[in-house]
Amino acid sequence: MEKEEIKELLEDKYREYCRSDFFVITDPIQIPKLFEQKEDIEISGFLAASLAWGQRPTIIRKCKELMRLMDYAPYDFILNAQETDFERFTNFKHRTFNGYDCCYFLQALAHIYRTKGGLEKIFTQAYQQHQDMFQVLRCWYNEFTALPAEKRVLRHIANVEKGSAAKRVNMFLRWMVRRDASGIDFGLWKSIPPAALLIPLDLHTGNVSRNLGLLHRKQNDAQAVAELTERLREFDPVDPIRYDFALFGLGAFAKSKEEKEY
Repeated sequence: MEKEEIKELLEDKYREYCRSDFFVITDPIQIPKLFEQKEDIEISGFLAASLAWGQRPTIIRKCKELMRLMDYAPYDFILNAQETDFERFTNFKHRTFNGYDCCYFLQALAHIYRTKGGLEKIFTQAYQQHQDMFQVLRCWYNEFTALPAEKRVLRHIANVEKGSAAKRVNMFLRWMVRRDASGIDFGLWKSIPPAALLIPLDLHTGNVSRNLGLLHRKQNDAQAVAELTERLREFDPVDPIRYDFALFGLGAFAKSKEEKEY
């Protein structure tokens, strides 16, 4: 396909899939949509994005279970939980993400909100310093792994230094940073421009991008993220990651509801 044909296809599929009445009801972004307070949205969104792998109905069910364990007040829990309060998460499990991993994530978030000013401050300060989202992801990894932990938890924390595509973190950043007429993404964080975002690269997005000739690298890794993001910036330098809706939708929504996976 020629470049203009690809752009026309992406624009068409963006309009088709980037609709709140269509997208939100099947997507983990519905979890932070339950809340109105900024910090509740951030924390629930980060946790929902962190659990976003596997079948979508299961992801949403496990995210709701996690919110119930936090009494549907994630910010209040993160700010005020005592050590004994984390015991209720001991039996939480989603695929290989177990109770220990869950407790570490919650305690890391508590450390960030109690002593570092919150997630927005961590990400935006890193962006203001480096003006590069790969560097931002490196800074985020260092902050989020600052607490002592068993090595097993590290496999759930994306490390771009080791080549990770950091799909779930980039998806979370899309939710927090960009906003359009659909109202799907929140656009809460104003100090990171949508133009700087990186594509949340997964199996669907990667396969579709290769079929369209947008991506040549075989692995879905950090180098592939950089390659595909640069191609998308050719189509829209101001908001390139809006095409995530088109690429993901072309891959995921072609399947039956039971097969839809992250």
